Amino acid sequence: MGRAHPLTFMGFVQRGATMDPVFVATSAMPARIHVFSTADWSNGKPDGPLGVFAEASAFSGGAGQCVIAPREDGTIGDVLFGVGDGRDALALAGLSSRLPEADYQIQRLPEGLDFASAAAGWHDGAYRFDTYRSAPSMPPRLVLPESENRAAIDREARAIRLVRDLVNTPAEDMGPDAIQGAVSELAEDTGASLETILGDALKEQNYPMVYAVGRAAAIAPRMMELTWGNPDHPELAIVGKGVAFDTGGLNIKTGDYMRLMKKDMGGAAHAIGLAKLVMDAGLPVYLKLYIPAVENAVAGNAFRPGDVVATRKGLKVEIDNTDAEGRLILCDALARACEGSPDLLLDYATLTGAARVALGPDLAPYYTDDDELSLSLQAGSSACGDPVWRMPLWRPYASMLSSSIADTTNSGGRMAGSITAAVYLSKFVDAPRWMHFDIWAWREGKYGRPPGGAATGLRASWAMLQARYAD
Repeated sequence: MGRAHPLTFMGFVQRGATMDPVFVATSAMPARIHVFSTADWSNGKPDGPLGVFAEASAFSGGAGQCVIAPREDGTIGDVLFGVGDGRDALALAGLSSRLPEADYQIQRLPEGLDFASAAAGWHDGAYRFDTYRSAPSMPPRLVLPESENRAAIDREARAIRLVRDLVNTPAEDMGPDAIQGAVSELAEDTGASLETILGDALKEQNYPMVYAVGRAAAIAPRMMELTWGNPDHPELAIVGKGVAFDTGGLNIKTGDYMRLMKKDMGGAAHAIGLAKLVMDAGLPVYLKLYIPAVENAVAGNAFRPGDVVATRKGLKVEIDNTDAEGRLILCDALARACEGSPDLLLDYATLTGAARVALGPDLAPYYTDDDELSLSLQAGSSACGDPVWRMPLWRPYASMLSSSIADTTNSGGRMAGSITAAVYLSKFVDAPRWMHFDIWAWREGKYGRPPGGAATGLRASWAMLQARYAD
């Protein structure tokens, strides 16, 4: 019997839970949270003992400042937290990440910070990944008042928790089979149908790239297609890169670059999380979720630099670099998605280090030819405080992908690496609207937020989809 996957028995999807673990609906005596920007604090400090206590603690509303005032019995009574200029919509992550287990209720927020964003920030900092700890910690809990849209706040939190749990789980327990397990559980939970093509059947059913990239691994590669909703509704296609672990293949990575490669299925995690939001909210779309899942391993039958491999679309690709494998499995999945009639096609991938060099860890780069779609995403980003940045889909760089013996190579080299990756993918897209995200799905620990798997661009994407389809 093989090793059990920890998330198999705890469940990928929170079934039966009334609310995400960092939220509660009511509390008998919650600690009171007062959030101030520096401008708020200058214009009106609280009266009474709390104001005196704050002055004695030199509180000024500066970003990350925290003052805890106890009750007479020693329990936490009031918490003052500063957000500086108030521009960070998820600033409360810096508070929830440091507070002890207890119930908390927000008493005031500065102008410009709405409760939904405050709750998203709280969830961001209060999240814990304790699957492998012998003594799991208990998070602080925020009271969601009845006056707020509890269902929407909790739905988003559950989807983000799913993304982060999937990314944080080590590859030993999150191989292609476990990624399939996550999609299967989601399908069962939502009433969706799921078709999976496995191993050698990928060759027979024309997914040659998925097979080529994953054939050297001990766990067989696979292609998953989840279907949900009314076929009469607009078709929404979501594709996610599911590389469970990326050694780089025969172009093997060095140790430092390989260390975080359990997160190379972060695109699949985002696609799964977004699909969960769509289905849980009952968005009126015909959803198609496509997840190619492989491990890019090193073995005697691994694909090689210089090989020419066919694709589902029929284009032949000369392999310039086996470490540019994500775009290879995506090209088969994108071609399959375009065989339907998608009104909108979105893909998510931890595709290039070049995107991190260009924009760093926090901004989610995206590519599209559709200006209207881009404006919609930007509006969603501004509304929810989830930063994204449009990158140029500069098609003249297709010349960097030229091959002397095949239709294209899979890598254009180091210059403009994120752009050439997007241009490569565009060769396999035939849809009226397409958007590609080159995300990191990770973050370092800073600003009080825990290190590890991160949902980048997910909330902005969800806001865009709601604006497009909810009515």
